[in-house]
Amino acid sequence: MAPAPSSSQVLGRVTLVTGKEEFLNERTVHAVRRAVSAHDADAELSESLASDLTASSLEEMSAPSLFSATRCAVVRSLEDLPDDLYDRVLAYAAAPVEDVALVLMHGGGSKGSGLLTKLRKQASVTEVKAAEVKYASGYQDFVKGEFAQLGARVAPDAAEFLVVAVGHDLRSLAAAAQQLTSDFPGQQVTLELVKRYFGGRAEAKSFAVADATMAGDADQALEELRWALDGGTPAVLVTSAMAGSVRGVARFLGSVDRSRENDLARELGVPPWKVKTIRAQSRSWDDVGIAGALRAVAQADADIKGAAHDASYTLERLVLTLVGLRAR
Repeated sequence: MAPAPSSSQVLGRVTLVTGKEEFLNERTVHAVRRAVSAHDADAELSESLASDLTASSLEEMSAPSLFSATRCAVVRSLEDLPDDLYDRVLAYAAAPVEDVALVLMHGGGSKGSGLLTKLRKQASVTEVKAAEVKYASGYQDFVKGEFAQLGARVAPDAAEFLVVAVGHDLRSLAAAAQQLTSDFPGQQVTLELVKRYFGGRAEAKSFAVADATMAGDADQALEELRWALDGGTPAVLVTSAMAGSVRGVARFLGSVDRSRENDLARELGVPPWKVKTIRAQSRSWDDVGIAGALRAVAQADADIKGAAHDASYTLERLVLTLVGLRAR
């Protein structure tokens, strides 16, 4: 989360918001509006789709209002701006109005890239780029950044579990971080706290089954499985969690260099601290066992999605099969 801009950083300038992450883009727009409103409580706020703009409406948006000396104008979907307005937008960016904050939002992609290139060359243009969040580690980094911005500390395993439980919606993850920080001020947010709030979610229950299975604890895994299914967790989520855990160990066993955890983390697609867990799990597996585990998970997944009449039996059999293969 970037620091909130001041009025001097947005008034008399153009803020270019780019990237595919809608939530992060909206956060930037709100930050600009707050800065303008803090400078002038009577500032006029307006917005428009780029496709709806005309030469006259663009000029009206980017000029001081009749009712207020200060204005914040937002143009969304800049990629859809009519070609005949390119020069007018560039001309305004070259000499922006002192009391106007103009925000231009581009949703990513190649459309309109020529205009973006020219805008970026203007001294009065500040670009705020929302990099697309990818992979589990990217969402965990986002969560950690949210807690840090709120002045809170979060344990690495708590951040991972929060992503598993809440999912990949940035707005929901930010709200969860806000809630935990508010409810436990001054405390480190631990795995136990996150589980207390979000452990009942279907995805979290599925990973509890997988963790117990990979640890070789059949009784715990079966108990977690019954709790998950009784709570309405779809069987396909359980097989998905199982598959992810098995593939993690398989990739580890297939790695050439297992000594450098940061490099290994990138190869496995997990945060560095998670490598220690996978390394510990892998000690109970060999190539024959993990190959059997991959086949068992694939068969269970196929059964769940069509062939099996009893999902509970299929998943119980999978748990016992994996624990047995691990015992090799």
